[in-house]
Amino acid sequence: MTPKLLAMLNEAEQELVRETEPEQLAALDEDELLELHTRVRRARTKYTKLYRRRAGNQVAAEASRGRASASNSRTRMKAEIFEDVLATVSRRLAAVAKQSAAELRADRLAAARGERAGAAAAADPARARSSGGSRGRSVKRGDDELRSPISKKAAASTRATGKRRQATRDSR
Repeated sequence: MTPKLLAMLNEAEQELVRETEPEQLAALDEDELLELHTRVRRARTKYTKLYRRRAGNQVAAEASRGRASASNSRTRMKAEIFEDVLATVSRRLAAVAKQSAAELRADRLAAARGERAGAAAAADPARARSSGGSRGRSVKRGDDELRSPISKKAAASTRATGKRRQATRDSR
């Protein structure tokens, strides 16, 4: 970001932009990044709305969109600054969230493997050692194997059709 662009921001806005420098972002955890993301998004929204509102009001007075937007360029530039800053924070937040999700998933899978291995070993030590093909899913036998949402719907439809036919016969 150029010093000229930063000079048009007030002190609080400059501080907000400085918080989004890579060194500052690297030190933040996910919750702190979410809070920063919210503050930057609010600033971006503020200047975007302000620019649109002022430009919209100017169009009637200037009778031209081009002249209306030109008179409001400072606000537009502030909105663009905060749009860029928001993109930076969003990318960092996405990376941290993805890393956090991967860690949580790994922990959850490790816990599930530990519980399953412990439960299987306690129930039947011979089965716990064998590598069965079911991979944690229960093996279904008989009619349960054929039941799926589609087959249940088909069976219900067939029953309904039969009941309608019987009702027609009974009413004769």
